[in-house]
Amino acid sequence: MELKPIYPFEPISTSIPPKGDNWVTQIKWDGVRVLLYFDGDETKLFNRRMNERTIQYPELLNVSEFCKAHSVILDGEIIAFDQNKPSFYEVMKRDSLKQSQKIKHSSARTPVTYMIFDILFYNGDWVTDRPLEYRQALLEKIIIPQNNIQIIQNFDDGIALFDLMKQYQMEGVIFKDLQSTYRINGKDGRWRKQKVMKDLFAVVGGVTFRHHIVNALLLGIYTNDRELIYIGHAGTGKLTQKDWAAITADIKEKQVTDRPFINEPERSKDAVWVTPALTVKVEYLEFTPGGTMRHPSIQAVVKMDRSECTVDQLKGE
Repeated sequence: MELKPIYPFEPISTSIPPKGDNWVTQIKWDGVRVLLYFDGDETKLFNRRMNERTIQYPELLNVSEFCKAHSVILDGEIIAFDQNKPSFYEVMKRDSLKQSQKIKHSSARTPVTYMIFDILFYNGDWVTDRPLEYRQALLEKIIIPQNNIQIIQNFDDGIALFDLMKQYQMEGVIFKDLQSTYRINGKDGRWRKQKVMKDLFAVVGGVTFRHHIVNALLLGIYTNDRELIYIGHAGTGKLTQKDWAAITADIKEKQVTDRPFINEPERSKDAVWVTPALTVKVEYLEFTPGGTMRHPSIQAVVKMDRSECTVDQLKGE
């Protein structure tokens, strides 16, 4: 049976933990959402946008080593660490690779862990209509934990866990209703996320330079009318000098005369406009009344379609 990729169930954002005995809380790991599909013969990996990532993570393909199932679809987060802390920047080093030799080298230098939190399909049958409590019990039954394969843990005290995430500057928590079924290509309040810092994917519409090297990115997201609206600039974060040099080289081929944003950025005087193509993940505290991000920080350059960098990311924030 061919297992075709699906869009996964997504949580909504919240600032208030839900109440009730039917809720559990999990750590929100700062990684890449990936579903594993094993039809009994072949294993494939796809991210939340249904882009295949099978070759990027060869250490996760031998399913029989860690899962007692003849066929299965697992949902989880692939994470990589930077000094004992999950880092989106580190995992993106693996996620963007396509050449087998580089992948082999990077597998040793940047190991990843698959944090499994759900199961959709088991031994020929869909289990998405069963409650989360049942699906979690099934995971405990069939998953054999390894150094790089773990089942995400439930916690009862969501407030205490969120405070701990703030203390260690982690991404946040996910609240889940134990009676929730799995809604493919869905998003509702039975799963809720509370972030220490908010984040979004933005497209670069301009840059500023210092000594002929790009030192800040002017960022935007698309409205529902497909117009690019400026949401702020960022020059700090996790990018290295090598990353900034690569961006500088890439930008030289994308410079344009006309401003791509429909609104006027505060750095227009010093800006060099570029064709919106480069996309990044940005972390920020909140939006100001003027519509720009407060304390934005670039987490990584990501390879994604710019059309996905939309205002819809802000719903529920």
